[in-house]
Amino acid sequence: MWPVRVDLLSREFPPHVYGGAGVHVAELSAVLRSRVDVRVRCFDGPRDAPGVDGYAVPAELAGADPVLGTFGVDLQMAAAVAGADLVHSHTWYANLGGHLAGLLHGIPHVVSAHSLEPLRPWKAEQLGGGYRLSGWAERTAYEGADGIIAVSGGMRADILRSYPAVDPDRVHVVHNGIDLEGWVRPSGEDERARADTVVRGLGIDPERPAVVFVGRITRQKGLPYLLRAARELPPEVQLVLCAGAPDTPEIAREVSDAVARLATERTGVVWIEQMLPRPDLVAVLAASTVFVCPSVYEPLGIVNLEAMAVGLPVVGTATGGIPEVVDDGVTGVLVPIDQVTDGTGTPVDPDAFVADLARALRDVVGDPVRAREMGVAARRRVEDHFSWDSIADRTVAVYESVLAGR
Repeated sequence: MWPVRVDLLSREFPPHVYGGAGVHVAELSAVLRSRVDVRVRCFDGPRDAPGVDGYAVPAELAGADPVLGTFGVDLQMAAAVAGADLVHSHTWYANLGGHLAGLLHGIPHVVSAHSLEPLRPWKAEQLGGGYRLSGWAERTAYEGADGIIAVSGGMRADILRSYPAVDPDRVHVVHNGIDLEGWVRPSGEDERARADTVVRGLGIDPERPAVVFVGRITRQKGLPYLLRAARELPPEVQLVLCAGAPDTPEIAREVSDAVARLATERTGVVWIEQMLPRPDLVAVLAASTVFVCPSVYEPLGIVNLEAMAVGLPVVGTATGGIPEVVDDGVTGVLVPIDQVTDGTGTPVDPDAFVADLARALRDVVGDPVRAREMGVAARRRVEDHFSWDSIADRTVAVYESVLAGR
């Protein structure tokens, strides 16, 4: 084992995972253990797993602005990093902890960029004044980091545009990975029977074609545009929404009202609000015809990799890192989008974007032979380009370069 200790700092870690960054840290920490001495430091209180320490918001900050509570956890993590050779933080929630740990202990700080606060201005609805604090924490960490890992080339460009003080030579591209063994279509009679029971129990008819969406209810995921486009799908096509954890009451109501309206116009609208266990989600994906990612902001999109690993074609917005995942015309279809430049990602012409999204979905779901061929190509693509072993090797290479530069 390379004799280096790396402390990973993350908001999320199993069993408390609600987004792609949490999945990333869980998988990355597991595969890095054969290469470096890994310690994970995360939120949501103490953990029992070896090599994992969780921290709770200090009682004194329990009633304060949530961002101040986040900073309280960051301070605890920064103190605990003592003895590490390198600290690696993920998302703004942990970036301040990583920055302070680097200064306090005199070690390099590497940041993984999963999203950027300047490109999510709608979060001001969620965080209020706290959004200014989260933006400050992220900027401070990025401008002070010894190395930055962008999960896509699109994300790298976003970083350099959002934070022009950052040295481009310090920004490296290492894509997200996928656990290939954990995302496989059910095989064997017993597995297929169980999957059939799961999807029927959720209200999905496996005999009908289906478009499936998986993601949080947040502005960046573009769900309202999908709900408009779904009105143009053939009547036999189901729309399966695995969507929960709304950012704000406002977007929760917007989506709820739109789903209710759509359900009065067509059958087969299935809304699954709870987070499904992986085997159940795999069953849902395997019972669908095409995966849709209508995001207006998506640094890469682990959900796309997961769907592709199960053998689904992806219809996704041609924005952020999605074009680096979806091979247009081979593993799915990219939907063109012209976006305003105010950081919201809003389409310049929302009607045109909705029409193009609907057209792409109709084309794929209406040709099941082509959809299956794209699904086979999608699985092959994730096997060839997004295995966790290759991601771990490239991550360690970043660690080596940063440590060598000290």
